Amino acid sequence: MGYQFIHLESFARKADAKGRSTNFVFAEASRKPEASVHVQNPLPPIVVYGVGVETVQEIHDTAAATATIAVKGGHVRKVAKDKKTLHTVVASYPATMAELRNDPGKRKEADEWERRTVSWLRSQYGDDLKSVVRHEDEEYFHVHAYVVPLDEPGMSALKYHPGTTAKRAIMDGGKNDDDKKALSKKADVAYKQAMREWQDSYHEAVAVPCGLTRLGPQRRRLSREEWQREQVQARSLQKVVQQARKVKASGQEFISRTKTDAAKVRADAERAQEAARKAAAVALASQDHARQEQEKARASMADVEKYSGWAGRLRAVWDRLLTSSLVEKVRAEFSSEIERWRDVAQAAERKQLEAERQRFDAERRAREAQDAAMRVGIERDRLRSILAPAVGHSAPDLSPPPKLVLKPDFKKKEKP
Repeated sequence: MGYQFIHLESFARKADAKGRSTNFVFAEASRKPEASVHVQNPLPPIVVYGVGVETVQEIHDTAAATATIAVKGGHVRKVAKDKKTLHTVVASYPATMAELRNDPGKRKEADEWERRTVSWLRSQYGDDLKSVVRHEDEEYFHVHAYVVPLDEPGMSALKYHPGTTAKRAIMDGGKNDDDKKALSKKADVAYKQAMREWQDSYHEAVAVPCGLTRLGPQRRRLSREEWQREQVQARSLQKVVQQARKVKASGQEFISRTKTDAAKVRADAERAQEAARKAAAVALASQDHARQEQEKARASMADVEKYSGWAGRLRAVWDRLLTSSLVEKVRAEFSSEIERWRDVAQAAERKQLEAERQRFDAERRAREAQDAAMRVGIERDRLRSILAPAVGHSAPDLSPPPKLVLKPDFKKKEKP
């Protein structure tokens, strides 16, 4: 297993010192003959993400032709052709195409590397990532990414160059510094640090899970034994990462299963709650029914009380006779007797009402007599208080007020 390789570069429509322009980049990517002399048997690129190279070029050229930039004085002008408006990334996998064709296991690992690389590129560039293509006509398995900064003012592709962005921030913040050499040195340090962090980001997201080392042996002057030992370490780290991924997947599966179980428990609880609500409704209905039955029982008890006593029994006999199928026959035979008992009952009720009236009158007269006696006592006390100062000694005794006791005896009831 080898080490990671990823490289970024930005291009302008105007050719640089090496003769490379956006047109050359697109021609080389699409394998046009004039730009593919370095390839022995050129093959069309395979699109693994986004659109084809020709479509990316059309998007880029159309946007660059109409892009503008604000300049001093409030003026707006078109973007110059030497302005870098296309950002590219090249990532290579440390295995030859011959190895991948002869070893399905290695090809599967390369496809996993490619998938992870595309995912990392999408996280870096978002919607500005227009295309990722694979070339299989060169020695090593690799991909090219094309980024068009459409939303950036002036289509500045350098916004996606972390080193340049970090260096410019230092330089712009120290414009008034006297020591320009120190400022430039500080900016260079920031450039290298930003690029190192960019490489580290790719290493963490792609290289480590794929068993690749961060750097190769030549850059660090490693012996063959040291390099092999580092490759073993990289593969061990890959296995650890894969195991961690399995543990994470198991954890996610457990979480998903737990959520499912929780949802089931919640559904069961809701069903139980609904059943409880229905049971409560049934209980309330039963309670209402019981209340109605109780009212009926009270009515029945009232009927019982209504028909209590000899007069009530007589009334019950009479009421039942009214609803009896033999009412006419009974009425004919016992009419005179029933009428006599009815008269007796009515006379008894009249006497009871008269006794109640007399009792009420007697209680009223008693209350009036008590009120009169109270008024006499009050007048006596007032007269005593008036006479006491006049005679110079205690007021003469006045006869006590009459004691009226009126307690009619209602215990004796008239006999019917």
